[in-house]
Amino acid sequence: MTPEISEKLHESFAKQSMMSTFGARIDEIRHGQVTLHAPINEGCMQQHGFAHAALTFGLGDSAAGYSALSVMPLEAEVLTSEMKIHLLAPAKGERLEAVGKVIKPGKRLVIVQAEVFAVSDSTRTQVALMTGTMVPVLPK
Repeated sequence: MTPEISEKLHESFAKQSMMSTFGARIDEIRHGQVTLHAPINEGCMQQHGFAHAALTFGLGDSAAGYSALSVMPLEAEVLTSEMKIHLLAPAKGERLEAVGKVIKPGKRLVIVQAEVFAVSDSTRTQVALMTGTMVPVLPK
């Protein structure tokens, strides 16, 4: 991946107020794969003490979206067309980690996947599997 694409992803991510609200950070950017993490803090929990599914979904959607953007031309953007989530286990831990991957790139549609994990000192448990479609948006 080019340094320009990496810089573009970092700049774009910095503009996402939702990710900022979650305290999310980029861990790794590779061609076709992006890893993000966010703490599970008091403001992002549901009534049973687990991370809310909204945090899980938001982090996974962004990881998948940025993985799609990493394979696009520099001038392109992407938007989520659809995203399905399978919640596999309660998101209990210190932080969530989302690994977004491009499954099939394309000019009109990019098929993506995200795996979301709850992480604590000694455990890493997959809590969600997401699949979706990103739509490339090119300038006119």
